[in-house]
Amino acid sequence: MNLDHSAVLQEARIFNQTPIRPRHSRLLLAKILFLLYRGDSMPTTEATNLFFSITKLFQCKDMSLRQMVYLTIKELSTISEDVIMVTSSLMKDMQPKSEITYRANAIRALCKIVDPSMLPGIERFIKSAIVEKTPAIASAALVSSLHLFGEAKDVVRRWANEVNEALNGKAISQGPSFFGGSNPNQVVSTSNIVQYHAIGLLYAIRQHDRMAVLKLVQGFSGQNKSSSWMGGSGATLRSNMAYVMLVRYAVRVMENDPSLVPQLHVLLEEWIRHRSDMVSLEAARAMCQLRDVTAKQLTGAVNALQVFLSSPRPTVRFAAIRTLNTLARTHPEAVQPCNVDMEGLITDSNRSVATFAITTLLKTGNEASVDRLMKQMQGFMTEISDEFKTIVAEAVRSLCRKFPGKHSVFLAFLSGVLRDEGGYDFKRSAIEAIVDLAKHVPECKEAALAHLCEFIEDCEFTKLSVRVLHFLGEEGPHTARPSMYIRHIYNRVVLENAVVRAAAVSALAKFGAAAVADPSLQRSVRVLLQRCLDDREDEVRDRAAWALRMAGGERTRDKYVRDDSTFALAVLERKLVEYCADSGAAARGRFSFDSVPRISRAQEEETRARTRLETMDAVLTGSAISAPSASKSATATSEPGTPAAASAGFADVYEQQAQYVSKLNAIPELAAFGAQPLVSSQRAVDLTEAETEYVVRCVKHVYEAHIVFQFDVTNTIPEQVVEQVEVAMEPEDDISDVLQPVVVVPIPELRCDEPGTAYVAFERVDTDTFPSAAFACTLKFVVKECDPATGEPEEGDEGFEDEYSLEAVDLGAGDFMQASYLPDSHALWETLGADAECVETFALANFDSIAECVARVAELLGMCPLEGALTPKSKAAHQAVFTGKWMGTTKTVARTRMTYQKGTGVTMELAVRSEDQGVSELVVSAIA
Repeated sequence: MNLDHSAVLQEARIFNQTPIRPRHSRLLLAKILFLLYRGDSMPTTEATNLFFSITKLFQCKDMSLRQMVYLTIKELSTISEDVIMVTSSLMKDMQPKSEITYRANAIRALCKIVDPSMLPGIERFIKSAIVEKTPAIASAALVSSLHLFGEAKDVVRRWANEVNEALNGKAISQGPSFFGGSNPNQVVSTSNIVQYHAIGLLYAIRQHDRMAVLKLVQGFSGQNKSSSWMGGSGATLRSNMAYVMLVRYAVRVMENDPSLVPQLHVLLEEWIRHRSDMVSLEAARAMCQLRDVTAKQLTGAVNALQVFLSSPRPTVRFAAIRTLNTLARTHPEAVQPCNVDMEGLITDSNRSVATFAITTLLKTGNEASVDRLMKQMQGFMTEISDEFKTIVAEAVRSLCRKFPGKHSVFLAFLSGVLRDEGGYDFKRSAIEAIVDLAKHVPECKEAALAHLCEFIEDCEFTKLSVRVLHFLGEEGPHTARPSMYIRHIYNRVVLENAVVRAAAVSALAKFGAAAVADPSLQRSVRVLLQRCLDDREDEVRDRAAWALRMAGGERTRDKYVRDDSTFALAVLERKLVEYCADSGAAARGRFSFDSVPRISRAQEEETRARTRLETMDAVLTGSAISAPSASKSATATSEPGTPAAASAGFADVYEQQAQYVSKLNAIPELAAFGAQPLVSSQRAVDLTEAETEYVVRCVKHVYEAHIVFQFDVTNTIPEQVVEQVEVAMEPEDDISDVLQPVVVVPIPELRCDEPGTAYVAFERVDTDTFPSAAFACTLKFVVKECDPATGEPEEGDEGFEDEYSLEAVDLGAGDFMQASYLPDSHALWETLGADAECVETFALANFDSIAECVARVAELLGMCPLEGALTPKSKAAHQAVFTGKWMGTTKTVARTRMTYQKGTGVTMELAVRSEDQGVSELVVSAIA
């Protein structure tokens, strides 16, 4: 639809005509809304004139026109001035004798344009509307109140009783209704949608009161029939959508208070048996995504999902199979009872359901079923979208490591799908799966490389051609017949675009520089590179000249061609940005790469693998259960030091360190300790509960001669501003001979929901001593009352001193260890030798499982768990390997062997080897 902005505004003059033409005006309002939704900008003056022209349409009683007027007023209110002038017209439409449609829409429009300072003036109208018997009016008031809650929390909180009445369907107890009649026993609406909106608003009002949320959950679960807080009426929910929200709130309570998990776990099991498919699916999904859930606890959820797999409705089948697909990633044994039902879904008419069924079976099936599943999958690959093709390719990729003996089946399937039509993401997933096979299954390397060579002969995606050429350059020289791949690579130099030609030249250079290359092969590669010197593209010629120059000597090839290490790119980017932003940096000297850490190719690939798994989790699971807290959790996970940041990959440790350095170096007292800390905590320690008045988290930084404690503080009280916030740390034992306090950096001012950072620094008296200590912590500050709407302290308020007790902070051996991934840990273990080894056996009776024990050991050691370390495959025995660098420099490897017996707990043997015998002993002492 092509509308001219100026023409529409010129046509708006008809709003001033008499009589009003409803049909013409309604069409014109639709055009104005289209312009606004399209993103056309409108000057304030122009929007204001248009707004007041539209208000004249209130004189017309046409209902369809009035609805369009309400909608347009709401959209223009954000860019117009003096919109409050239309309040009287909206208030008139809220009168009892007005049409129901008028009332509901008037409430929505009025709450959209009203200023928070004027909200008390219409409070009576909104409260009466919330308990109105007409569902449309009550629903409009509840939704509008939810929108107002962000700007006027205190005013909306006063409406909790009315919201509670709307939720419970109780009789009005405050006299006559503004909207109709004076009957004190008039019953409020029992509409399902009203309950859904009411429970959302009530949770928003009480979300910071954990006990109130718990009572809300229990009040509608049958466990709290006589609760006085709920009015003692044993209210029930009739809205299935409200029950879904209740499930999510129960999960939120379980996440915030683990002590309530057993009590609320019973509720989830009840909701799984709910008569509504919607509620049952949500409860089963919540159960499957709980942390530390056991296979026994999952039985009820899996049984319910198994029943839904045979539902006649495609949406129910899709929801059930997607939940099982997600669960299969962490608990494949719990999903196995559903295999027979999922095999029946492979031929489902809904190809999305069939795709999830086949990928779930690939995760839960055994090696004997792989052949059958792959054949069935080939039959419908051409019938599904690229998005689901990508999911299938990723599932096959994960199976390549699980069943390496079936590499021929996987390779045949992947090479076949590469010949089919498909988009970039799908082809990239298939290529990466073949690359994984070639890397981890040596028996099929040459066959995989041959399929890749065939693919680039007719590849339409430049990025994929470059990826394949790069891999051929890495693996081709180490095969029995490298000359076979050189022919395919040189064909790219002749036939492809400049980007692919440049990648082909680099691949040829690796063939010529390989340590295993024979002289005749090197001479042949040199001839091909010399031909590339005549290429019409500068980049290709430069790479060819560089490759010929690097072929001059063995040491040169080792340094510039064979070395597979690279810079930590995130840190390099940050350093370059800081260098460019510093006006005096160029005068002090050129940019130095010495401060940028290098990581091996294995480290980089491991980080990419973890990122890929996280991306696939997001594709498969969709949004998280606790969606209402998404913004809050996103903020938390983006901060350095959070568990999510720590688990994002070992290469992210360097990026995390760089973020810390930027903050620490901005404080002169701390910048004097050194250019950057040697070790920073991999995860922040919570010193308070998540829903308390002040949320405090601690991160530790270790310098050569100092230890800095970083306290991230958040004030959650809207009515207060706290100033001069600092943390007082008192060691529980006398450690004055090893640690001395030197610097305390307070937070000048801390407003509601605006995080701040305080620091406490200690000097290490003896740098060869690594102390262990516990510190009692107290948050001290000055409290000032403030206006919640503006956040500004009250004038003349000098405040008063207050303090808040925090959990103790422990300093242990693990805080001096940097969790770094060290490739080829087996070879490093042998290199370090037995001379620097320290071995100790521990009886850990407090642990009920090996998984719980190994997670705690990884936390105490402060080291990086290698692949499979945190996921024991057996409940009786497990081996794990950890790597790290003591004080950021001394390489250390730890090996654990664990056995578990019921009644006696876990018995663990810990062996540590390091470049320093003393370090090995200190690491072992972290467990003792």
